[in-house]
Amino acid sequence: MKRSNGAASKYERDSMNETAAPSTGADRKVRLAIIGWGAIGQTVGRLLTRAGQASDIDIVAVAVRDQARVRNDIPSTATVLTDPASLAATRPHVVAEAAGRDSVEPWGRAALGCGADLIVSSVSAFADAELFTRLTSLAAVNGAQIHIQPGALGGVDALSAARLMGIDSVEHRIVKPPLAWAGTPAEAMCDLEGIERATEFFSATATHTANSFPKNANVAMTTALAGIGPERTLITLVADPGTTTNRHEISAHGAFGRLDVTVTNNPLPDNPKTSAMAALSLVRAIENRNTTVVI
Repeated sequence: MKRSNGAASKYERDSMNETAAPSTGADRKVRLAIIGWGAIGQTVGRLLTRAGQASDIDIVAVAVRDQARVRNDIPSTATVLTDPASLAATRPHVVAEAAGRDSVEPWGRAALGCGADLIVSSVSAFADAELFTRLTSLAAVNGAQIHIQPGALGGVDALSAARLMGIDSVEHRIVKPPLAWAGTPAEAMCDLEGIERATEFFSATATHTANSFPKNANVAMTTALAGIGPERTLITLVADPGTTTNRHEISAHGAFGRLDVTVTNNPLPDNPKTSAMAALSLVRAIENRNTTVVI
């Protein structure tokens, strides 16, 4: 696998350093580092190492904030890291971030700096346009790739494809139960405990939304980067006492036609604030690195 700039891929670089004949195709093992071992990271690790499941993924590193904390569920093959400077020594091919917005820059720089591909879950970090530029430049220099995985969303691939013909407008509505917005600026915008019907309490660009609600509206930047950009993508936040799930409604229209996608997410059992689809999409993004058929 060659990058467009002619740099050897991470698989080829590993093969050059091996005395045995290099493996090809689906026989190659992907060396994976997972950044974050919260509800998403643990679910990803569990699904990738599920009993009886032959895997072409080796989890070689797991990054955590507190190395002293006992974690019995980290795979025995993984080196536990707390310092991004230690990442390169584990020789990852792919680094999957699932640790929150603040982790994207330090671990992203470490991953791309050693030529590993970076899968980003905390896409709200890219509301910082300068950070986005720094990381994409670093990826280009080192022949690496940044993969923004869809997380809790659906239809991101269609939205990105539609961009090639032209998109006039994109709106992304994020609908959650009122108490799911607790602890955010929403508390000052509406009576979360007293509302009786679905209430739109915030509407702004993806950049403004991601900065104001970095955890609750993380996927706002995913929609924006897939489509017409952060400053032209409208995000509307809704508190709905009639729902118990998190719902994303994406609508777009342009020369390609019209796109309307609705995804209703159940929460992860381990963390009711996190959509199960966020973890499932990350597993899919990782497994697609080394599968014969990619959909």
